[in-house]
Amino acid sequence: MHTKKNIVLVVPNFKWADWDENTNWDFIPYNLCLLAAMVEPDFQVTILDANAGEMDESQFKKTLLELKPDVVGITVLMDQYGPAGHYAARLVKEFDAAIAVVVGGVYATMNSGRLMADSNIDYCCIGEGEYVLPELLGYLSGRNELPARGVAYRQDGRVVNRGRSPFISDLDALPRPAYHLLDYPSYISKVVKRKAIDLPSAYPYARIQTSRGCPYGCVFCQVESIAGKRFRPRSAEKIVDEIEWLHRQYGVRGIIFEDDNLYTKPDRARAIFQMMIDRDLALPWCSISTAIFKCDRQLLDLMRASGCEYINIAVESGNERVLKEVVGKPLELGHAKEMAAYARKIGIYVAANFIIGFPTETWDEILDTIRFAEEINVNYSKIFAAMPLPNTKLWDLCEKTGSFKPGFDPERLRWSTGQLQTEHFSPRDLTILRAYEWDRINFTNPEKRRMTVARMGISEAELLGIRKRTLQRARDFVEE
Repeated sequence: MHTKKNIVLVVPNFKWADWDENTNWDFIPYNLCLLAAMVEPDFQVTILDANAGEMDESQFKKTLLELKPDVVGITVLMDQYGPAGHYAARLVKEFDAAIAVVVGGVYATMNSGRLMADSNIDYCCIGEGEYVLPELLGYLSGRNELPARGVAYRQDGRVVNRGRSPFISDLDALPRPAYHLLDYPSYISKVVKRKAIDLPSAYPYARIQTSRGCPYGCVFCQVESIAGKRFRPRSAEKIVDEIEWLHRQYGVRGIIFEDDNLYTKPDRARAIFQMMIDRDLALPWCSISTAIFKCDRQLLDLMRASGCEYINIAVESGNERVLKEVVGKPLELGHAKEMAAYARKIGIYVAANFIIGFPTETWDEILDTIRFAEEINVNYSKIFAAMPLPNTKLWDLCEKTGSFKPGFDPERLRWSTGQLQTEHFSPRDLTILRAYEWDRINFTNPEKRRMTVARMGISEAELLGIRKRTLQRARDFVEE
């Protein structure tokens, strides 16, 4: 009788990387649960979430001893956590060098060469892994050949890279995530650790991803490189079926839609929201990445009727030249202002993202963004310093213009501090400006403060503590 190989899918402890307290957010390993659902019929699968368990080195190795894996698959979400993936691979090989170590996720897709330079890593999954991983595990079990695409490995002392996997066209064909392999209720029922504005509106909550791919290609975003330019939606029926399953199976009462392109096809978005209403699934929901340029009043009305309580709109810049020539976002500032005002009028809490400090951006253009962040008058404004990520147009622009700050290290990114410098600004300029203008715009008005306190579920004193810590981090950076 055939014995199933034992596969352990791992989320490393993020603190094994160069950790920043601003990244202390709750991560539900949806991607590993989806991969597990693909391989579970043929393999014994366990999900080991060292991040949720806040495991140290000894606890991690002790768990490996209990599980006795043949293969360990490690996911790394982004470049910032890359060192945590390498650290986990080293721990596995120290425990048992015979275990095959496979690394996937965004970091692997964007940095396969860097990964395969690490002798602790045997295989790298490049691109979407739902079909590649079962083939790779089949190969490791002696059942089939290596995948034709989507994997890098070593052969005779050299690295062979077969390129990225094909993009999955039919996302509806994928199974539901194998949440039964987690203590899923413990993820969705606890109040999230990091107090932020985009918290769930109700607990237990679920995160839903409705599509992959992005046709817009904003300068700072890796999504085009990760998931392609072609918009690949799941059907409205499949999405609402998943919501109903989560509601019935796990008692989910709140939803976070977390993909970038829920609104790319407005008719599909309307179908989702109307179906939620028709099937009595108008649960309180949040949209953490809202393409406001695709919204109109009728769509916002339907969103509100289906349970929408919070949207985060991506404005990026308040300067027309920067928005069109640098960022590349098809957004009209007047339309964004009108839609934000209407959403607030009908009872939706509106947050907005702004980015300052792009290459070629002048100081006056930066101030245009600050002025617009105040003028649009949303409930809450987030102001970021431009962050160059590998495999983005922004990275290429920074190389072309020589805009990286001295000593810039993509594995030591700090989202709260400036990473670029030009003749118009320094990292310190951006760090101080964004922190103090964030404080002024969001907290000068007592009514806005009260609404933010209510949204975050904290007290005025706790909010004051967050403000003080944010400003202190900016001052500390300047004094380094």
